[in-house]
Amino acid sequence: MNEELLKKGYVQVYTGNCKGKTTAALGLAFRAMGKGLKTYVGQFMKGGEYAELESARMVSPYITIEQYGKKGFIKLTNPPPQEAVDLASEGLEKAKKAMASGQYDIIVLDEINTANYFNLIPVEAILELIKNKPDGMELILTGGPKAHDRVIEEADLVTQMVEVKHYYQQGVPAREGIEK
Repeated sequence: MNEELLKKGYVQVYTGNCKGKTTAALGLAFRAMGKGLKTYVGQFMKGGEYAELESARMVSPYITIEQYGKKGFIKLTNPPPQEAVDLASEGLEKAKKAMASGQYDIIVLDEINTANYFNLIPVEAILELIKNKPDGMELILTGGPKAHDRVIEEADLVTQMVEVKHYYQQGVPAREGIEK
């Protein structure tokens, strides 16, 4: 880890019900790469081919992405399907190992707030990650529609993304290289 650049390391939350949370986190990873910092991205509830996976392969070892989901959409119910809970739990363990490895300056847990919202991960597990974050490491937690109030309270920086207008509303599907 490059503790010279990240003496303390903060906890950032990007939340909201619209586009841009993952993109903001990946933009931070890209900026950090320019200073020689290494980022681990764990993607909860995702298991498909997103363009960021190919991009990460191109800039390895600076950005590493692992997905903790299955391909396709998870049909979430209350209570959630056990398979979805198991995948999120396995992802949480991988995220903890990445945090403890000393290999990364930045840990991005993409859609972890969404996994909490859908009862796949308890808020206590997220709070434990925050509490156990090593000094000199930045921790970014994304997802929505809203991060848990306790996560917001513990974070150092919180950005609430608010949709004003989106072309999805006119029937434009997700586009390769832009939204996926």
